[in-house]
Amino acid sequence: MSILAVVGAGPLGAAITHQAAAAAIARRIVLVDDAADVARGLALDIRQSGPIAGSSTAVEGTGDTGAVVGAGVIVVADRHGAGEWRGDDGLALVARLRALAPGALIICAGAAQTDLVETFVRERDGDRRRIAGSAPEALRSALTAMACLETGAAPADVSLAAIGRPPKEMFVPWEGAAIGGSRAADVLPAAVIARIDRQVPYLWPPGPLALAGAAVRVARLVTGRAPGWVNVFLVPPVEGGPRVRGVAVPAVVDDGALTPVWPVLAPRDRVRLESALAG
Repeated sequence: MSILAVVGAGPLGAAITHQAAAAAIARRIVLVDDAADVARGLALDIRQSGPIAGSSTAVEGTGDTGAVVGAGVIVVADRHGAGEWRGDDGLALVARLRALAPGALIICAGAAQTDLVETFVRERDGDRRRIAGSAPEALRSALTAMACLETGAAPADVSLAAIGRPPKEMFVPWEGAAIGGSRAADVLPAAVIARIDRQVPYLWPPGPLALAGAAVRVARLVTGRAPGWVNVFLVPPVEGGPRVRGVAVPAVVDDGALTPVWPVLAPRDRVRLESALAG
């Protein structure tokens, strides 16, 4: 990918830009914020730290939203001094970004931006495969860390997902989870699984560094620099008619867009997912 755009120079946007530059997932990163001097200052700081991190990514800051033209991925983060892009302002921003970069994947990185994803699909007829929230990947990371603490396994040896609607309707489908190549239910005692399940709502919202890492992980997958799948919030297509209620679900990348991959669900989990979808 030649250009990655990050819209918002708040703490989350700055962390995303820094992590993306260090990971070298794009040749050029554009950090956009109405506070243009802040965006330029952050970009300069990240560029100057590049030799330390071994990164040669070009990073620039601007106040011009038009700089996203040509970007393969656009990450919507938080404004300097104003928090996450949300509500009518966020919706207008996403609509403008889509008009400027019709083929880009839009990643809403904030924990409070699930409504933004849903509203854009519902009210602006947005392409549901090219806009998603990345915060569920940060939650999955936290749950993976808990499983590692319980078992001593390395994070790479833990495969689990978090699906549903954050925070109270999220759950782990343990039937399809694995640890060290074995079924998670065979490795973790039932009491431990129940304890982790009770903690899920309290792990939301993830912190800014985890949210930034999740957004970069999704971007890396889209650019082909990371294999596998990601846990994202999207509005999945449902047979029988449009469904506008979004959920967190595992997804893979297909032609630069996200396609949900439904995990193996026990009967109880299937009911919970249907309830989350139907509201």
